[in-house]
Amino acid sequence: MKSTKFPFKKALVTGGAGFIGSHIVEKLVEMGIETISVDNYFAGKHENLEHLKKYEHFQEVECDVLDLDKLDQIVRGVEVIFHQAASKKTICLNDPRKDLDINAKGTFNLLELCLKHKIKKYVHASTGSVYGEAQYFPQDENHPLLPTSYYGVSKLAGEKYVQVFNHLYGLDTTVLRYFHVYGPRQESSDVGGVVSIFTRRMLHGKPIIIFGDGTQQRSFTYVKDVVAANLIAASNTNCSGNVYNCASGIKVTIKELADNVSEQLGFHNPVIKYEDWTPGDIKIFDIDNSKIIRDMGIRFTTDFNKGLESTVNWALNYFKK
Repeated sequence: MKSTKFPFKKALVTGGAGFIGSHIVEKLVEMGIETISVDNYFAGKHENLEHLKKYEHFQEVECDVLDLDKLDQIVRGVEVIFHQAASKKTICLNDPRKDLDINAKGTFNLLELCLKHKIKKYVHASTGSVYGEAQYFPQDENHPLLPTSYYGVSKLAGEKYVQVFNHLYGLDTTVLRYFHVYGPRQESSDVGGVVSIFTRRMLHGKPIIIFGDGTQQRSFTYVKDVVAANLIAASNTNCSGNVYNCASGIKVTIKELADNVSEQLGFHNPVIKYEDWTPGDIKIFDIDNSKIIRDMGIRFTTDFNKGLESTVNWALNYFKK
């Protein structure tokens, strides 16, 4: 049944076959919203959306955000766009030009189409990497933007385009900065998320690889909480033109994460291999989420251990298949 609180009838999700995108698509379809998933399947997977193909109000389209002409046709009639497609941080060092194209030019393409087709709302997925190394803790949305990676720079460029379109043309936009989202369907290859990577390596009898000394601190947020934030951002007029840290505030070191995953899997004394720090890697994430809590009324309710249990159980079933 369609939610009475969600003001749009037709939605488009870029990166819709990816980790976070597929969860947003799933929720929209469950709400009865006519939903289009757009993905180039470089990282997205058809299997993430397989269970939704039975719904008549769901459409899956293969398209790159750089294909402006094809996007132009797809966007017609859409009222709200959730832009989740991105070149990930783990890819940017190998192909920084592609990183720039997808994260900056791809965003610009969608914003142009928002104006052309009079899209009512645009929700943009960004990243905490736009901050760079912390100048103070906890990091709030006013923290200096000094990214230390290609990924952070290209995502910041995308953010700036969003803000310009909001300022110059009055496009209703909201930017959500993600921090280490985890949950079922997270990519488990070496370009995926750290929770799924650790799970896969343990299950396959391989050592966990930690870049650095394991003391680096991350802010983990469960994917369902991120979905809730996206839907509220689209629905709540208080969020128009704003940028938010979309983070639970949970702080866990990488070594603690490795220990927690091994405990969930029933492994004792997992083999850990330490390697050199990743260039541009940020050591500490300590995030101020008071703004998103205040404006959206959201509560990041998922307990870390319960969320981790859900993620690990999904991975166990996935690898059995």
